[in-house]
Amino acid sequence: MFSRGARSSARAQGGLGIGLALARRLAEMHGGTLDAQSAGPGQGSEFTVRLPMSDASGPEPGVHDAEAAFLTQQRILVVDDNRDAADSLGMILRFIGADVRIAHDGPEALEVFAEYNPAVVFLDIGMPGMDGYQVARTLRTRYPDRSTAIVALTGWGQAEDRRRAQDAGFDHLLVKPTNIDELQSLLASFADRFPERRLTEP
Repeated sequence: MFSRGARSSARAQGGLGIGLALARRLAEMHGGTLDAQSAGPGQGSEFTVRLPMSDASGPEPGVHDAEAAFLTQQRILVVDDNRDAADSLGMILRFIGADVRIAHDGPEALEVFAEYNPAVVFLDIGMPGMDGYQVARTLRTRYPDRSTAIVALTGWGQAEDRRRAQDAGFDHLLVKPTNIDELQSLLASFADRFPERRLTEP
């Protein structure tokens, strides 16, 4: 849902058509469902969201998984020239607890990175002008002492693509469209590696 595909009727009307898929996934993350029905063109649509009632007892005190502990107020930079994709990924990251900044090209990413000092950068590779490889190399050269994880976002995931990403300084590669479960698992794996990048710290 975070990749550009063939032009669709939704795209022709001004959107990527990812709103329903995104809303449904957010409902599922809460253990619920979202269904859509329509009698046909011009007949309107009905959307039904079902969510389970909360457990009044709540979670046991002191029980926190590694993912939640890492994401709470963590700085994450999303870089993608596709504004819909960048904004959607940013919204999901904020929803699961992160503090997010968004950049839409390489030069802007370098500028934001300098003052924001993120724990993780999700970086699109196929950007016009300064592509993701160039941005990653510049970040690694310019800030050798920063332990930021740089994650490539790309439509290609072959062995050669992974080798190029590694050579450019990426720590991980995610193939579009991004799977939210994979995204959460990856962020949780960074918990022990980047504790010093909490937003609440200097």
